[in-house]
Amino acid sequence: MLTIYHYRTQEPQLQTLSTITAGSWVNAIDPLPAEINRLSEELGIPIDYLTYPLDVDERARTEKDEGVTLIILRVPHYEGDSADIPYVTLPLGIILTERAIVTVSKVENDILNDFAQGRVKGWSTAKRNRFVLQILLSTAQRYLHHLNAIDKGIDQLEDRLQKTPRNREVLELLKYQKSLVYFTTALRSNELMMERVQRGLPFKMYPDDEDLLDDVLIEIRQAIEMTGISNNILAQTVDAFGSIISNNLNVVVKLLTSMTIILTVPMLVASIYGMNVDLPFDELQHAFWIVMAIALGAAGIAVYIFWKRDWF
Repeated sequence: MLTIYHYRTQEPQLQTLSTITAGSWVNAIDPLPAEINRLSEELGIPIDYLTYPLDVDERARTEKDEGVTLIILRVPHYEGDSADIPYVTLPLGIILTERAIVTVSKVENDILNDFAQGRVKGWSTAKRNRFVLQILLSTAQRYLHHLNAIDKGIDQLEDRLQKTPRNREVLELLKYQKSLVYFTTALRSNELMMERVQRGLPFKMYPDDEDLLDDVLIEIRQAIEMTGISNNILAQTVDAFGSIISNNLNVVVKLLTSMTIILTVPMLVASIYGMNVDLPFDELQHAFWIVMAIALGAAGIAVYIFWKRDWF
């Protein structure tokens, strides 16, 4: 799907167009082959530049060929709490041509939606370099937003684990741990790509743009640091609660074993007096109660031994 936007100076609002004009922004979401060919023919973009961002495993990097610049970055994407991995990263392609800016992604993302719906202030499709840097800044801020959400989810799971430590909660923590691994890998590749942008390889930088890129790098490094801290804390939490669950299982097994032994002692006495042979106390009037006393006394001794050894 192609959506063409243009910011007109005389009309300070984002306009949606049907044709590609000079200074416009083309947002391509999972474009069809016909749409890819259209962009390639009208803007002179290599086909590979339009298909690279559609590969979910594509790494962050920059390329330039015949006046067309490609910037690929990894952006966060929320799959939902019911997904195997709640938070993943997907490639977003930004293509700079002489006439327009093209963004290409496999699925819709909140970052570009914020621009399209006017939630980001102070940007224009005519200021291409600044628009790109604002996308990079919004990406870094979106990572921080998702990291805060992950931290809150981890805190809630920890509270549930303290009440009823079960495998279910530990598995939920492992999902968040996988998300943090994806974030760490994507953020580091984004940082390397942005450092290359800072060196001015993809396009010419201006003083104001350099200040904005510095802000982007600060945000992305903060996100990397937060991801590392969260990942370390989560790993220690999973190990701790895994040990607690294992210890609780050992306590239950030990208790059941002790109860089995205690119940086995009177059963042993009862089985002996169930034999059809001459046994002690056969001729006594209160033989039954004597045998019961022996059985209960033996069980009581076993209980005392286990209690002294702190096996309960």
